[in-house]
Order: sequence, then structure tokens, then C-alpha cells
Amino acid sequence: MDVEMRTSDTLFCFAHRGYPKRATENTLQAITHALEFDIDGVEIDVWNVGGELIVKHDRRLGRLLAGQELLTDMAPAALRKMLLPGGEKVPTLREVLELIGNNVQLNIELKGPNCAALAAKELEAYVHDNGASYEQYILSSFDHRQVYQCLQLIPQVRRGVLIDGVPLDLAACAEPLEAYSLHHSLNFVCPEIIADGHKRGLKSYVFTVNHPHDLNLVAAMGADGVFTDEPQLIMDYNATKTAELVAQQLQTSSGVKAQ
Repeated sequence: MDVEMRTSDTLFCFAHRGYPKRATENTLQAITHALEFDIDGVEIDVWNVGGELIVKHDRRLGRLLAGQELLTDMAPAALRKMLLPGGEKVPTLREVLELIGNNVQLNIELKGPNCAALAAKELEAYVHDNGASYEQYILSSFDHRQVYQCLQLIPQVRRGVLIDGVPLDLAACAEPLEAYSLHHSLNFVCPEIIADGHKRGLKSYVFTVNHPHDLNLVAAMGADGVFTDEPQLIMDYNATKTAELVAQQLQTSSGVKAQ
């Protein structure tokens, strides 16, 4: 579902690493659980591991997989043999693309170095083989050089610019990247940078929003959507806003008829 299909009061919902409260993050099972909800998109993280894009967040083993190795020092086959909590294996980007199909948008965050060219190649191949739409995807990163590479290599895919702070020039960093969206840290997002982004034609998404108070806070700032570990929270919020809008429309319609 595209963000433009949302009403002005509802929020675009990206399931952050799938649904990590129900299955290990960034796994096919976590994404499958997220797709059970009326979400708009899924967010995943990818690393270039031996020339293959592997879906994983951390740069080093130790949190979810035993060991201390850097992902970038490993062979993809060795990494893929390891089991995550719950018994799942670390998926590849291609496996996620096939699971997502044309159901929702997919935000692919480029975590490590040298991911842009591989991501462009993978998306081009998948779109060609399956008749998918380039507009279904967003390539994002804190590494703005890689975002710029994506612009050069695969301009038809939308680009998201990740920031973890408030730049002096606010949203201006997104302009040379011809970005579609600015992805703000909840710790630093403010009304000024969202408003500046909107003036530049950028969508503003905030990560990672898991609390009702924070959800109302970023909505009041004018955010277009959020990344969340709690999709149900956003579904409930949007349902309430939609019900309020319908009630207002009915009240207005009744008032017009009464006149």
C-alpha cells in the first residue's frame, strides 16, 4: 500500500525487522507474522557477506548467534548454516523478496559497506523475473554515500535517508540524493525537521516507535509514518483515527441535510 493512500491522520506502518516480539528479528518467520497484520511495509537490514546480501542487523556475532566474528569476515555458507533462536536460519535478501511478493512495501536498510551495487543487482533481477514494481521498494542507509550510489545505479527505486540527530541544515542532506523519505531517530526528531522535509517533498518516517505516548508525539509533529516492533499499536491507532474521520464526515453530512 502506498503512503498516499493513507488519510492525513493515519500513519504509514513499517514492521521493524518483521515482528520481533513473535519471532527472531529479520527472519522469514518474523516477516510472516508481520504480514498477518494490515501493515504497509516491512523493514529489514542487509550486509554484504562474501558477495551475498544477508539479512542481519548486527555487524558481529554474539547477540543472536554464538561467536564473535564480524559478518564481513565470514563466508555466507557458514553463516547460513547457523541457527538463530527459534531454529531459523539467517535469510538472504532474495528469500525476503520472494516472501514479501507484492503484498507490502519493503524498506531495505544497507547496514555495512559495499551493499549498494548488490542491492541494485538483486532488485533488478527480481523485478525482471517477477514483474514486480520498483516503487514497492525503498533503499535506505545511514551511509549517505551508498544512498547516492543507489541513485546512480538504480534511480527507479526510492531512496530513504537515515539520520540520528538534527543536522544544522535540517533536511537539506536529502536533496542531492533525490530522496523519497527522511528516516528520523525517535531520540532526535522534531517538528522543524519534519516541516523542512515536507517543504522539500520528503516523507518523514520515525524509528523505532513502540509506545502510545511516542506515537501520539510524532503524529502531532506531522510524521507520515513509523517503524515499529509493535504493528498492533499502529493498527489500533489508525483504526481510531479512521473511525473519528468517518464520524466527523457523518456529522457534517447530517448538518448539511438539516439545513
